Amino acid sequence: MPAAAMHFRHTWFFAVFFFCGIIVLANLVHYVLFRILKKKEQETAGTGWGVGVQRYLSHPARAIFLLTCAGIVLPLLPDLPGNVNELIRQGILMAMIVCLGWLAVGCVYVFQEFMLRRYDLKAENNVRARRVHTQFQLFRRILISFIVVITIGGLLWSFNDPRIWHYGSGLLASAGIASLILATAAKSTASNFLAGLQIAFTEPIRIDDVVVIQGEWGRIEEINSAYVVVRIWDLRRLIVPLTYFIENSFQNWTRESSNIMGTSFLYVDYSIPVEELRQELRRVAESSPLWDKNVCGLQVTNLSERTMELRCLVSSRNSSENFDLRCLVREKMIAYIQQHYPNAFPTTRFSAVSEISVNTEQRDGRDNPQPVPVNSAGSQDGR
Repeated sequence: MPAAAMHFRHTWFFAVFFFCGIIVLANLVHYVLFRILKKKEQETAGTGWGVGVQRYLSHPARAIFLLTCAGIVLPLLPDLPGNVNELIRQGILMAMIVCLGWLAVGCVYVFQEFMLRRYDLKAENNVRARRVHTQFQLFRRILISFIVVITIGGLLWSFNDPRIWHYGSGLLASAGIASLILATAAKSTASNFLAGLQIAFTEPIRIDDVVVIQGEWGRIEEINSAYVVVRIWDLRRLIVPLTYFIENSFQNWTRESSNIMGTSFLYVDYSIPVEELRQELRRVAESSPLWDKNVCGLQVTNLSERTMELRCLVSSRNSSENFDLRCLVREKMIAYIQQHYPNAFPTTRFSAVSEISVNTEQRDGRDNPQPVPVNSAGSQDGR
């Protein structure tokens, strides 16, 4: 066997052996590092340290370790015909750029998890938490878009061929012109993007806000770059464009706080004592954990020829509890009226004509005429 062939085989054997050894070492370092991070995260649960590192950075970090090993072994390979070594080097470099972009996106998610750990949406007063969650969702999408653009630019810059640079410059120039054309054609997409920025800064809506849109009650579940997902109370989803919240009016029940007041109406007879009902409403509210101990009142808000309208006004910590409290007030108040004042529900009164007025009409010669029998044909004279 010629010496050149033996040298070629030994070189390949050494390169493959060295590559396998570095892969094992890289996987060992990756396992130990992220095992320590995971254990640290479990020990410091609730403090925000290391949150999301294992979830978002483990896979891109492993890919970067493997590509680094391949880059270290590449100079040890023998020269291959047809510039194969250069093609392998270019492929590893491009894969490394993509993985670095992947790692940067993971870092954005880790930073978001770290910052949002202190803002719990399940807290009783979560106005600030909803504000921060909404802003971070929009800013995260902007940062990821920026990272994608930078990654694509890095892929173009990785080529040493001046012709590719020339084509890349022309591609960027064409992309700029095309973006202007697309922005003009897709005016709604551009307006939704700008509306998303306005929502992030002016905050007409936030994540988990309670809103009423076109008669539908629901909560803001998701805000993305084009539309808003509203979770309706019966688990339906209402998809609303971002521009709707800038150009149209809607109700936001949790704009400043989640506290809210609600009403329950009763329609009763005039004979019922209002003060006793007011005291009973107070007892019902105090016995329920749904009441926030702020507002509880009963007033006569309207009178008609038959009924008296009573408004029961109660407050709660949020709209869901207030709805349940209003239903409870109706049930308890109706049960109290049924038990203590069963005749106080709305009734219709009739007044009969007195016998004195009938006798007066008879003395005046206006006696009621006797009815004339009518046959089956409708004739009054029997024919």
